[in-house]
Amino acid sequence: MKRRIIHVLAVSALLFCASLSRAETSCLLLEDAASAKILKQEGAVCDQRITPASTFKLALALMGYDAGYLVDEHLPRLPFHEGYADWMPNWKQPVDPAAWLRDSVVWYSQRLTEWLGMERFQRYAGAFHYGNADVSGDKGKNNGLTRAWLSSSLRISPLEQAAFLRKLARCELPVSARAFDMTERIGDMGVSVSGWRIHGKTGSGNAIKADGAPDADRKVGWFVGWARKDERTLVFVYAMHDEKREESYAGLRAKAALMARLPALLEGR
Repeated sequence: MKRRIIHVLAVSALLFCASLSRAETSCLLLEDAASAKILKQEGAVCDQRITPASTFKLALALMGYDAGYLVDEHLPRLPFHEGYADWMPNWKQPVDPAAWLRDSVVWYSQRLTEWLGMERFQRYAGAFHYGNADVSGDKGKNNGLTRAWLSSSLRISPLEQAAFLRKLARCELPVSARAFDMTERIGDMGVSVSGWRIHGKTGSGNAIKADGAPDADRKVGWFVGWARKDERTLVFVYAMHDEKREESYAGLRAKAALMARLPALLEGR
């Protein structure tokens, strides 16, 4: 009996340590968009800036629709060409704005930013107060238009993500009304949780080493967005930092983790 008790206590200690470790390397935020009141905050890295990865597509959508490169859900429909980023099979085909956001197509983002040009791209990032707003790219490589948000110069914290999403949800960024409307449309995930309509975006990238280089052994993952019900809007952010090498996409794991909790988080709000 004594040996069994010791075993149970040891297992409990391991589970507690694992839970504590995840809390120290993740951040969960749930905020009321109208009042900016924090309804839920967990984790120890909510103020730590990391790469936005593909969550930046929400900002890019606002830029693209405001500037006129993006037209609606289906235009422009761009063809795939050899040499484009192609590590996902469904990227090797023509892509429109709806598929771009849904399938997180890197090369479509890069065609958009190249069309914007660095001056306009930088101006939008600054006007949005998007994290550190540094779209210069990898140091000395002059590749900001195609790399800035991909484990490179652009960094944003979960708290800053929430602030950006509040402004997006309240239409308080310096873009056209149509830019907000179209970003809302393509960001709609087509699911409701406890009566709340969910809009969101995942993001997967590498952690950044002290010297600024991507860390291939440690991933970071995001799932961010907003939920609407009647006249209310809530903003959610979940960011996680892997502690060891993982083969699966961190953003997909972040989405699965938060979607599992959303019913309880949104119920009764």
